Amino acid sequence: MNVGGWLLWGFVATVVLTTIMAAAQGAGLTRISLPYMLGTVFTPGRDRAKIYGFALHLVDGWLFSLLYIAAFTAMHRATWWLGALGGLVHAAFVLTAGMQLLPGLHPRMATEQHGPTVTRQLEPPGLLARNYGGRTFVAVLVAHVVYGAILGAFYALPR
Repeated sequence: MNVGGWLLWGFVATVVLTTIMAAAQGAGLTRISLPYMLGTVFTPGRDRAKIYGFALHLVDGWLFSLLYIAAFTAMHRATWWLGALGGLVHAAFVLTAGMQLLPGLHPRMATEQHGPTVTRQLEPPGLLARNYGGRTFVAVLVAHVVYGAILGAFYALPR
């Protein structure tokens, strides 16, 4: 494994993915904030949740890039389109299984069957995160495809 390449490009890809998602939220394309959702697992404080979630999202994205690196290594090639394809699969998982599992894992998120309470104040995302806006799936899909494309385009397999 090219550790230096992973450290650099895994971080860059994660920063770009996070930036795309933040820009989509700022532009009103979605209401979802994955860093905020992650942060509220650890604290009910909105400001602290954003900080904790941002840090956790960066670390998670960085570590998750190891799966892409493992796939590139197993295929003996890394290209932007293989990375983008991996990003498509990654986004499909996040938007379907991930969003459906999240309410069961998150201590402050309501479920589809049980609405908000004093402690469960976050809205459940639903399939394709549709509860956070109709274009959320597009923002998540684009961000993850770009994430994978960056990894595939710039990560150099060891020789």
